[in-house]
Amino acid sequence: MSKLKLQVVIASTRPGRVGKPVADWFTDHARKDDRFEVEVADLAEINLPFLDELKHPALQQYEHQHTRDWSARIAGSDAFVFVEPEYNYSMCAPLKNALDYLVVEWADKPAAIVSYGGISAGLRAAEHSKQTMTALQMMVVKPAISIPMVSQMIKGGQFQPTEIVEKSVKPLLNDLYRWGVTLKDMREKK
Repeated sequence: MSKLKLQVVIASTRPGRVGKPVADWFTDHARKDDRFEVEVADLAEINLPFLDELKHPALQQYEHQHTRDWSARIAGSDAFVFVEPEYNYSMCAPLKNALDYLVVEWADKPAAIVSYGGISAGLRAAEHSKQTMTALQMMVVKPAISIPMVSQMIKGGQFQPTEIVEKSVKPLLNDLYRWGVTLKDMREKK
């Protein structure tokens, strides 16, 4: 069985964010699944400036080291899980910025979304993210994790999900792996 390199991207950079405990919870599950080699890409730590490359990212002619580092990380990955909040009915700016930095590196790879928020569970942000990810030629898998009223599930800095949220991990990982293997094979045959 071929292991896939999975990047868990923490989208929120806001101080006091709940995205980190949610991502920690999800990452623990993913690491227990022996089909994946898991890395965490925390956008707060990566700290990409607002897109500052002169040339279009499709050309891959990057002038800044932070872009070359981001490119190498994404190019070396086989699949992505984006842990994202909903800000004002949409995705957060750091995630949009991180996606926009690159083009070729995202293509032909599966993506899944773990969204969180209030009553809407971040679903409007997830829909906007799917549009951008599809434009970047990612395959967004249907199984997702949507966490409503997330602040009520943070206790002592730890995310403690409901049973329904807990049960949504396995279908997401199964689909991500299935698509990841298929698309990796396709990329290798190009």
